[in-house]
Amino acid sequence: MTHRRLPSLSALRAFEAAARHESAKQAALELSVTATAISHQVRGLEESLGVSLFVRKPRQLELTAQGRELQEVLESAFDSISTAVERLSAVPCRQAVTLSTTPAVAVRWLLSWVCLLRESHPDIDLRIHASHEPVALDGVTADLAIRYGDGRWPGLVAEKLFDNTFIPTCSPHLGLHDVAQLASHSLIHFRNEDAVSSPIDWAAWQKLAKVPGLDVSAGLVFSDETHAISAAIGGQGVALMSRPLIEDELREGRLVQPFGPSFEGKPFYLVYPESRRNDPTILAIRDWVMSVPGGLCTLSA
Repeated sequence: MTHRRLPSLSALRAFEAAARHESAKQAALELSVTATAISHQVRGLEESLGVSLFVRKPRQLELTAQGRELQEVLESAFDSISTAVERLSAVPCRQAVTLSTTPAVAVRWLLSWVCLLRESHPDIDLRIHASHEPVALDGVTADLAIRYGDGRWPGLVAEKLFDNTFIPTCSPHLGLHDVAQLASHSLIHFRNEDAVSSPIDWAAWQKLAKVPGLDVSAGLVFSDETHAISAAIGGQGVALMSRPLIEDELREGRLVQPFGPSFEGKPFYLVYPESRRNDPTILAIRDWVMSVPGGLCTLSA
């Protein structure tokens, strides 16, 4: 590593200002010090260099040849430093935040509203971690998460987003209207081995509905809810889906609920570490998620 032999930077700055103004008084005004302080700094610099930098006249400082050479170098150096500082100051400090959630919640609920976050917090870079497996909210893997459960996670703040009602659903083109017809249609299943707790499945629904002759083990099986929803829209069978995730399709008539019963699952919650309850970045994401249409805050507003 090269060791730079440099005089006092304060002295160099005082000299450069005095040389530019050709006046200790004007340099003092620029640097908010006294003219005596400027003169002291310049004389100290001359002594350390062993050369005279100015010819001192009654009302003017005139650069010597050595002073002119140093002044040109310092002017260029200080201009470069000033430019770099302005450039860096103009770059906003960005914050990256990772939100973990299931693929279906990410695709079918959150992504359409990321624009709201960008508008209100353009300095935040949102990273969405889509997985059914719960991850550590350690600020490395993820910072916040949307999870379904009972709302009790030690060390985490849990704020309820919406209830999770499961309904039988299918394409209207199947012409299905009566639960007695279900046994003659394929069942569409969603199963994911990484999920910490399984959503309501056809076996649980069958216990509630008591539909005779229904083989709840048969049918199409998907490891991703979005694929199961797509299959139902395409008329491939009847799916048991979380209603909040298919509200658009129900409203537009691409999916229908041909019959009941509905089955109440565990609600969805936004969770984040208790230790970061007052973190401005966490609160920004929290406010955005809670304002997304379809959430509890929106529905109760």
